[in-house]
Amino acid sequence: MNTTPLSQLAKTIRSKNAGVNKITFDIIFRERAEYERVKRSGALTRASMAALYRIDPARISDFVEYEPGLAIKFTIYRERPSGSAGDGDIFGAQQYAPLLDLPIPA
Repeated sequence: MNTTPLSQLAKTIRSKNAGVNKITFDIIFRERAEYERVKRSGALTRASMAALYRIDPARISDFVEYEPGLAIKFTIYRERPSGSAGDGDIFGAQQYAPLLDLPIPA
């Protein structure tokens, strides 16, 4: 099967704090065709993100396909509050890396 890494289709892939107890992820596309391709592929869903991040699906608080912005956004509950003992990423800005190589079928 022919695939393309998500990082080659999206203009922006990022993660960041969404309050003390959550991290949010944004995947934003330049073109409608790329956005629609990813949506149709089923590679970016609530279930696939839970599997990719090896978390219980209940830890995903929101999953939104935002058509006007050509964006897909999801938010997860942190394992521990931002900045607390054992938190390795206070700003949540280093959590997007697994998305970069996510294979998107043609």
